[in-house]
Amino acid sequence: MSIPDPDVSADKPAAADPAPAVQKETVAKALLPYRILAWGTGLWLIALCYEMVMKYGYGVENLSWIGVVHGWVYFVYLLCTANLAVKVRWPIGKTIGVLLAGTIPFLGIIVEHFQTKQLKAQFNL
Repeated sequence: MSIPDPDVSADKPAAADPAPAVQKETVAKALLPYRILAWGTGLWLIALCYEMVMKYGYGVENLSWIGVVHGWVYFVYLLCTANLAVKVRWPIGKTIGVLLAGTIPFLGIIVEHFQTKQLKAQFNL
């Protein structure tokens, strides 16, 4: 019968358990809606800028539905981006930055490109 080593505790694992790996499928499923909504938000924001020019520059009043559509698309973009941020464990500052990128014309589309490129490299998608 051998004597147990006092330096090795029975309740401690021999090696540190690695953090649970994020599944590629989970990230891929969260990335696709984020990409679609980033483009949708960007395009509707450009349409909203067009509406503002037409309304205040030329007095056209019948385009107010564009703002409503953009608002709802942006809301869904917020949900999809938050879902992706949780799945890939973005820090809160990065998450807020990506969320706010949808409020500036073209910036949401540019940020989507670079975030997608980075995530595809990170998770081998």
